[in-house]
Amino acid sequence: MLLVSGMTTILHSYFGTRLPLVQGSSFVYLAPALVIMNAQEFRNLTEHKFRHIMRELQGAIIIGSIFQSLLGFSGLMSLLLRLIHPIIVAPTVAAVGLAFFSYGFPQAGSCVEISIPLILLVLIFTLYLRGVSIFGHRFFQIYAVPLSVMIIWTYAFFLTAGGAYNYKGCSPDIPSSNILIDACRKHAYTMTHCRTDVSNAWRTAAWVRIPYPLQWGLPIFHFRTSIIMIFVSLVASVDSVGTYHTASVRINLKPPTPGIVSRGIALEGFCSILAGIWGSGTGSTTLTENVHTINITKVANRRAVELGAVFLIFFSFIGKVGAILASIPLALAASVLCFTWALVVALGLSTLQYSSQAASFRNIMIVGVSLFLGLSIPAYFQQYQPESSLILPSYFVPYGAASNGPLHTGIKQLDFVINGLLSLNMVVTLLIAFVLENSVPGSRQERGVYIWSRPEDISTDPSLLEEYSLPRKLCRCLCREKHLGV
Repeated sequence: MLLVSGMTTILHSYFGTRLPLVQGSSFVYLAPALVIMNAQEFRNLTEHKFRHIMRELQGAIIIGSIFQSLLGFSGLMSLLLRLIHPIIVAPTVAAVGLAFFSYGFPQAGSCVEISIPLILLVLIFTLYLRGVSIFGHRFFQIYAVPLSVMIIWTYAFFLTAGGAYNYKGCSPDIPSSNILIDACRKHAYTMTHCRTDVSNAWRTAAWVRIPYPLQWGLPIFHFRTSIIMIFVSLVASVDSVGTYHTASVRINLKPPTPGIVSRGIALEGFCSILAGIWGSGTGSTTLTENVHTINITKVANRRAVELGAVFLIFFSFIGKVGAILASIPLALAASVLCFTWALVVALGLSTLQYSSQAASFRNIMIVGVSLFLGLSIPAYFQQYQPESSLILPSYFVPYGAASNGPLHTGIKQLDFVINGLLSLNMVVTLLIAFVLENSVPGSRQERGVYIWSRPEDISTDPSLLEEYSLPRKLCRCLCREKHLGV
C-alpha cells in the first residue's frame, strides 16, 4: 500500500489533474473487499486462504479499474459530469464513512481504558487546542492523530508490561478457538484487542523487503466480483469529482475543466490497475481527507506532496515500518478509525455548501431520503446472516449478505452481484441520490450544479495553464485528445 500510494501520487501530480492531492487506498474499496473476502466459498478454506482471496481481489480491482480508466480516456466522464452535482456527492461520500459505524466503537469499546482517552485526546487537540501555536505552527491541530496515537500507545504499552492484561494460565499467543479453559476464553477477546505485544509482525518482518507485482500469484477473474468493483469504481469517481472541485476552491484556483477531470479519473483507473497488479488489496483513488489536510496545514504545494510520496516509496522498502503499523493494538486502531470515518462523513456533507439553496425542501428531501435508505436498505440485506454465525466474526457478518441475501434469481453469479451491491451503503446511496437529483424538477441554482472551467479559460490564463497543463513533451503526444484537457 505504501509503495502504490507513493507511485500513484507522483503519477497524478504529473499526469492527472496536477492538483496537490495524495492518492491512496480509499475506504470506498473497503466494504466491497469485505464482501468478496466473506463469500461463502472462502469461509471453509484452510490452505492458502489469504493468497486465494488476494488473487480474487486483484482480479476484481483490475477489471473495475479498467472500466474507470476507459470512462476517463473515452471522454464519457466529461458527459457524466453534467449529471453529478453536490446533492449527489454529499450523501454518497457521507455514506462511505457511515457504513462502518457498527465496527467503530464496538471494537474500540473492548478496551475503554485505551479507546476513550485516545478519542478524547484527538478531540481536544483538533477542537480545543486548534488555535495554540508552537513556533508559529498549529502543532496540535496538524499532528492531532499521530500525537494522540503515540501517547496512548505508550500508555497501552505500560499497561501491558505492568500486567493489566495478564490472566493466570492464559496466553495471548493462543487463538481463542484453541483455548480449552473457559476462564481464559472469556479473556481472549480483551487480550487480543488491548495488548501491545499480540502481533508478531515486528519480530518476523525483514528489515528490507521489496514489494513486487503479482506477489500473491496470478489474479483470478470472476464476473460477479468484477461487476461489484465496476460499481465501486463509479462511487470512487464521484468521490474524486467532489474532491477535485473542493480542493481547487480551497487553494484559490479556478475549478478544472471537464477534460481535466476526465484525465484525473482516467489516471486514477490506471493507478488502481497498478494497485491490483501489486496486490495491495484495494484500489487507488484521491483521498477525501486531502481537503482536511489542505485546510489545517495551509500547504497546497505540488512539490511537498511529491516529496511525501518519495518518502512513502522509501518506507515501503523497510519491512519494519509496515510491521509497526500492523502491530497497533486493534482497540487503538478502531479508535482512530472512529475519528477518520467521522471526518469522511463531515467532509462529504460539507459539499452541500456548493449548492446555493442547500436548505430548500427539494434538496433536503433528496439528501435525507438517499442517506436514510442508503443505510436502511443494506441493513435489510445484511440481516440475512450465514447459516452459522460462528463462521464469521460478528463485525464481518453484515458482509456475508452477498452469499446469503434474500434475492434469488436462479443464477448464483447474479444473486451474488445483486445481494452484494444492495448490501453496500455507498452504492445504494449513490443510485438513489443520482435518480432523484436528475429526475426531480429544480432550478440550476437549487440543484447546485458544479461550475467547471471552460477550455478557453485555461488557454487564456497563464497561471491556470501552469497548474493544470501536462508536461510539454507529453502534451505534444496527446495534443489531439481535447477531451482530456491537455
